Formats: sequence, structure tokens, C-alpha cells
Amino acid sequence: MTNVTCAIPEINYEKKPVPQEQLQREVDYVRAQQILTSMLEKGLITLSEFNKITELNRKTFSPLFAEIMP
Repeated sequence: MTNVTCAIPEINYEKKPVPQEQLQREVDYVRAQQILTSMLEKGLITLSEFNKITELNRKTFSPLFAEIMP
């Protein structure tokens, strides 16, 4: 019988403080998206318009995780 072990490499994360400016952009992005979602739900904009404006919001506010957001 073969002995199987699973070695998981240790990952070290470097903690970096987030600048106040970046935090403000994050908050502004979330607020803009909440308003945009509300507009979509009320039928004030189409899904296509929602997607286009979301793309613009990501470019404007540069949220930290924009690259991995759907």
C-alpha cells in the first residue's frame, strides 16, 4: 500500500494598509451600484444599460476587485 500525503505550501500574505482614497472609491462604487440596481429593478434602465454603466463605474471608481467581478 502506498502512503499518500498532501503537502500544502504555506502562503505568506503581506499586509498593506489601504489608502483612505481607495476606501472612498470603494464606498462610492458600492453606492453607485446600489442606485444603479434600484434603477434596474424599477424598470428605469434596461439590463444592457445597467451592464454598460457598471463597466463605466468600474473604470471610474477603480474598485480593488474589479478584475474578478462578474
